[in-house]
Amino acid sequence: MGKHSLRSRLVRMGMALAVGGSSFALSGCDPAVRETVLTGLETTTTSLAGTLISAFFLSLQDDATSGSLTTT
Repeated sequence: MGKHSLRSRLVRMGMALAVGGSSFALSGCDPAVRETVLTGLETTTTSLAGTLISAFFLSLQDDATSGSLTTT
C-alpha cells in the first residue's frame, strides 16, 4: 500500500472536519434554515457529480476520436 502525501491527508482531514462540523452546527439551527442549507448542498453535490461524470465520458470520447489507431 502506497503512502499518501501530506497534502492529500490534510485535504481528507479538512473534508471530514467540514462535514462533521456542519452537521453539529446545523443541529441547533432553525429548521427552515437547516432545510435550505441541506437542499442547497444536495443540489450542489448532485450537479458536481453530474459534471464530473460528463467530463469523464467526454474525455473518453476525445481519446477514442483522436486515437492512434490508423489503418492503411
